[in-house]
Amino acid sequence: MNVAIVGAGKLGYKIAESLVDGDYAITIIDTKQDLLDKISQKLDVMTINEDARSISVLNQIRIDRFDYLLSATSSDEANIVIASFAKKLGCKHVIARVRDPEHMNQFDFIQETMGIDFIVNPDMAITSEIYKYLAEKYTLSTGVFSTGKVSILEVPAARISKLIGKSIPEIREIFPDFLILSISRKGKVIIPHGKHTVKEGDIIYMMGETKEINELNRKVRVRTQASRLNKVMIIGGGKTGYYLAKKLANFGTAVKLVESNLNRCHYLSSHLSNVMVLHANGTDLSVLEEENLDEMDAFITATGYDEENLLLALTAKHRGITDVISKVSHENYKELIEEMGVDVVLNPLDISASNILRYIQGSKRIISSVLIQGQAEIMEIIASNKMRMINVPISQLKLPDSILIGSITRGNELIIPTGDTKILPGDHVIMLCLLTSIGDLEKLMKPKRL
Repeated sequence: MNVAIVGAGKLGYKIAESLVDGDYAITIIDTKQDLLDKISQKLDVMTINEDARSISVLNQIRIDRFDYLLSATSSDEANIVIASFAKKLGCKHVIARVRDPEHMNQFDFIQETMGIDFIVNPDMAITSEIYKYLAEKYTLSTGVFSTGKVSILEVPAARISKLIGKSIPEIREIFPDFLILSISRKGKVIIPHGKHTVKEGDIIYMMGETKEINELNRKVRVRTQASRLNKVMIIGGGKTGYYLAKKLANFGTAVKLVESNLNRCHYLSSHLSNVMVLHANGTDLSVLEEENLDEMDAFITATGYDEENLLLALTAKHRGITDVISKVSHENYKELIEEMGVDVVLNPLDISASNILRYIQGSKRIISSVLIQGQAEIMEIIASNKMRMINVPISQLKLPDSILIGSITRGNELIIPTGDTKILPGDHVIMLCLLTSIGDLEKLMKPKRL
């Protein structure tokens, strides 16, 4: 399968890295030779130092023979034009990264008129995950994800107190028909293995047959009246802050949006309804206290600086705010984040890459997928006889700790796999993968070498 990626930045590189070991021939086009040189040293891809806005360049690479093109340059307009040209020249599927809110207001028109199959917007993607975490929680979502015969229950560990302090093998003895698929702890999603134990304050994701999961849910689900998400403070009036403020205001929440740039405040004030826009430095605690920081139901940090986002999030958490969410773009902070106690930390690059990969792979083998707190993905796939993981004991697949095969449905039989279990063609397989390891997951699903 031929895939063209225009733009050798972080998103383009991550997609190429994730697909390169699969059944894909990757071509990367960029005007900056130095970026292409760095990629060539790390990945087995073809690189072309040209401007993809030129029809002659697209014809030169025979774009009509490509299955997918992703345009992820720094310019929305260039991405729209390149994707549209590629589509009209015969590329089967085209994807464009578009970030400007003005473009997103005419999303459907751009797709239909320009012939673009899929538009990815990192800020909209991260906004969607934050909104789902806040709004669904406060509207008493059941916390059950169902996919055919299998369901997954999201529940605070405190609701099943006998699990606290127990290791994963011990939990299997208590609940032999269930599997702890993942644990959310202090803002970080963990894929548990034998050495892990459940701790107080964890949110756990338990998987089992739908009937039994629903029965467990009736026993452990909190039955109190849910409170409204009344007050939210957002630090940072960039694209994420803008999208989130608009969405939460429409939900009926009183939103305070803090932004340090005066011109940006004017823009936000003129484009947002029922949102209080404050011109202030979000790191000035006295200003936040004046705006009743301690009364907020949720606090979101979405500035362009990871360090500032984490510092503010930590401050808010120490002041007792129930839900604290932080946008962080660099993976270097993973270990620090785990110790901080922030409720949710989201990486827009990981979420965007996941959305793109699901689009590319979805029609081929993935039935459904759902993100867990924007950090991990649960998916159901149909195993084919071409995949590398077929007819091999799971213990021999040498899975990284960031990937877990949760269950196998074979006909009417539900199998919670062990190391000796083999996946057979036609099996429906539930898998969990951290978004940081989606490339490793692709390797599992790639065709066997003959």
